[in-house]
Amino acid sequence: MSVASPRKSARERLLAAADELFYAEGVHTVGIDRVIERAGVAKASLYSTFGSKDELVRAYLRGRHESRRTRILAGIERFATPRERLLGVFDLLAESAAKPGFRGCAFYNAGAERDPSGAVRDEADNNRAWTRGLFADLASAIGVPDPEALADQLVVLYDGALVGARLKPGPQAPAAARAVAATLLDSLTR
Repeated sequence: MSVASPRKSARERLLAAADELFYAEGVHTVGIDRVIERAGVAKASLYSTFGSKDELVRAYLRGRHESRRTRILAGIERFATPRERLLGVFDLLAESAAKPGFRGCAFYNAGAERDPSGAVRDEADNNRAWTRGLFADLASAIGVPDPEALADQLVVLYDGALVGARLKPGPQAPAAARAVAATLLDSLTR
């Protein structure tokens, strides 16, 4: 199966192939030749566009972050209150985890394949910082006494829910993390 399309640029085709293959099989186990073949481009296109596999991995992870960010920000808009929005982040994870093909967090998966450094570490750190910032902003909107501390706790819950959903596919781990997050909020907002 090729992701080649006459309407897509070589960059778009390479990113689509990388996204499909890296998420399904791993960034370190999928070789450049497989990405090139799936994209239907010449090897020179990969190197002239990205320069190296590490930079292709960086672009793949940036794309994953951007689509995740867009999905979460749009998804929490369906919730009416700041509390519902904060807990809704876990609901959105449960929805994702219930979908066929869910393989957990692209950033954790890439980092777990070998000691994360360079592109993987940079992009994973950026993604995690964004998640923490989102939780801090939502906690602040609720009016909890220390939104930064709560954000740290919620990131740990979110991380655990992602790993749990990867190990046992389905919405159970995110739903359990949501229940713990609700208990934390209740203890802080009484």
